[in-house]
Amino acid sequence: MQSPLPVRNGVNATRLRLPSEGPWSTALDYILDRFDHVDPEGIGARFDRGEVVALGGDVLTRSTPLGEHTFIWYYRELPVEKRLPVELSVLHQDERLLVVDKPHFLPTTPGGMYVAESALVRLRVELDLPDLIPMHRLDRMTAGILMFSVDPATRGAYQLLFENRQISKEYRAVAPVRSELNLDAGPLDVRSRIVKSRTYLLAQEVEGPQNTHTTVNLLEQRDARGLYRLQPHTGKTHQLRLHMASLGLGIINDPFYPVLHPQAPDDYTRPLQLLAHSIAFTDPVDGTERRYESGLSLAEFA
Repeated sequence: MQSPLPVRNGVNATRLRLPSEGPWSTALDYILDRFDHVDPEGIGARFDRGEVVALGGDVLTRSTPLGEHTFIWYYRELPVEKRLPVELSVLHQDERLLVVDKPHFLPTTPGGMYVAESALVRLRVELDLPDLIPMHRLDRMTAGILMFSVDPATRGAYQLLFENRQISKEYRAVAPVRSELNLDAGPLDVRSRIVKSRTYLLAQEVEGPQNTHTTVNLLEQRDARGLYRLQPHTGKTHQLRLHMASLGLGIINDPFYPVLHPQAPDDYTRPLQLLAHSIAFTDPVDGTERRYESGLSLAEFA
């Protein structure tokens, strides 16, 4: 559904589904009950300012009956965020696509304690592109190539590329070297079944039909560490990090795999040594061959 409220300060309005019936006489009564930890006068003031709207743009008031609308939109009150000490670099921009180098520690999209301090919101505000949408995501701790759609009219064509796996991606990683894997002789294909619960931080490999596939290639070795090329043929959460850990090649500075470290403040001197190095595809709109390569490097193998 198209939000009736425009993007504000780079952030989309929040959508809420209202129940069709219940012990609440008005939409406001329900919201006050659901968000009982939020200042009720602040919520009421949003209704008074006309900042709570329904599909089609109808403005809700304090007296709007509960069952009059199913979905409503409103702007969240966002806390002031301290700017993360990392910067984005624009690699390409045209009327349809924006390609950037995302630094380590910056999330792709708003979530949790990071809203304004996400690649999406920063770029919407700094480039005045309120319709910007990411075509894929990178973990907050992963740096590198990130592609956005600028034009809603052509967005679907690029989304289909990702859905149909017609995008070629390569990553770089720094990890230990294990001679017994014999990666000097050629790449290794890793396949497994990975699941991740919404309520559990880590992804897990489990028994069952395989749903992930990664090709691992050792590019260069320096003492006990190697620079690896990783080619994901599927796109499960934490797939590369988990596959490397399952080989005994835990990526340097990974706080999750193979061992979950205690939560600690970000150490900007020790970024995860994983980089989205390149992305390539045939443009579905004009048929040109596109390839973008990161200008970043991994500090542990620079």
